[in-house]
Amino acid sequence: MKKLLLTAVMLAGGAFGQVLFIHNADVFPVTGTEMKDVSVLVQDGKIADIGPKLVAPKGAKILEAKGLRVYPGLIDSATELGLSEITAVRETDDSGEIGEFMPQIRALASVNPASEHFRVVRVNGITSVMTLPGSASAQLISGQGAMIHTDGWTWEQMEISRSAAMLVPFPTLASPGRGGAVSAETPAAPAVPGATGGGFAQQLRNYQEQIRKLGDFLESARHYLKAKEALAGTPGFKPDLKFEAMIPVLEGREPLAVSAGRERFILDAIKFADEQKVKLVILHPRELGKAAAELKAKNIPIIFGRVLELPNREDDAYDQPFTLPLEAYKAGIKFAFGTFTENQFVRNLPYQAATAVAYGLPYEEALKAVTINPAEIWGVADKIGSIEKGKVADLLVTDGDPLEIQTHIVHLIIGGKEVDLNTHQTELYEKYLGRQ
Repeated sequence: MKKLLLTAVMLAGGAFGQVLFIHNADVFPVTGTEMKDVSVLVQDGKIADIGPKLVAPKGAKILEAKGLRVYPGLIDSATELGLSEITAVRETDDSGEIGEFMPQIRALASVNPASEHFRVVRVNGITSVMTLPGSASAQLISGQGAMIHTDGWTWEQMEISRSAAMLVPFPTLASPGRGGAVSAETPAAPAVPGATGGGFAQQLRNYQEQIRKLGDFLESARHYLKAKEALAGTPGFKPDLKFEAMIPVLEGREPLAVSAGRERFILDAIKFADEQKVKLVILHPRELGKAAAELKAKNIPIIFGRVLELPNREDDAYDQPFTLPLEAYKAGIKFAFGTFTENQFVRNLPYQAATAVAYGLPYEEALKAVTINPAEIWGVADKIGSIEKGKVADLLVTDGDPLEIQTHIVHLIIGGKEVDLNTHQTELYEKYLGRQ
């Protein structure tokens, strides 16, 4: 019986009791200056100490890191990773539900820890992701996004924050961009019903009607909260799961993560958040324009999508997506990067940040945008995002800059546990390399 209990505790706690000693490395904490030739002690899943004169405790696993670098694990701020294995096979896709208002849906509960995609993305140093529920057509609230580690036996073990944001695919109007319609406001931000017909006046009325419906739902949730407080302890009171899920948003403990690509929609989303008195994070902006000043003034962070994209409109500059992070930096807006994909292409996260550097973004800001910035935006900076004593030990031991394509991840530590870097691809490579 004791043996079974010990096994259960170890599974729940991940690296509980494991001791790692990274010896003689150059440490890049992100929130502080580089530390040369220091050691990092990891105990019980957390960073226990950092310094030049540390001695490895008895029984510790020593990772010799002379000439190597240590960085905090990389964070993808917007994915559907773990929710879909093969997009074309419906039985393996659990990324979303049908319904106009689905705030009670939790992405975390649908995460498949055995997904092969996790192994692929870990090889490039992604130790945690913000996984978001997918959006059905004309959906106004899609559910709760979760911050998770990319390693774990169960979704409970992978959890960092089970409800880090409420996903809102903000209504849009048809656009004269590439292909005619707004197609890049990922996760799916569908145009409102009737938005592609009936003339602009009808499209605008439909657009405004959808925003009104979204506001009415939040107002109903407020009435429910007041009724719940007034009827606390009253026999027969039945909780409403949809409205219960909105309480953290109404109380300011959880932001609305609103997908809004164009300047107009960003400004409308900001106005909506002001009226509703809720926190806001903007997902996948494709342009900023006058919205940049508003985002800065109201301290609203943004999550950029893939930098390596085509311009939003045919007459935009070819490098418009590449220079957008620089524009945000100059405006003083806090931002992070997300790949907005559900599969192995999350592994390209560091190269998206690197492209922004090539087009003017300071390197230090690019590194922050895949480490400490997303941790702060999603409310988990006390746990991950930098190398500091007491934080969860999500660490990369590399032979170079993690944003450079030629860099190798020598050791990967997630939750204080060294993770195997083998993938299906490396296994095939080894298999056929030795073929006679």
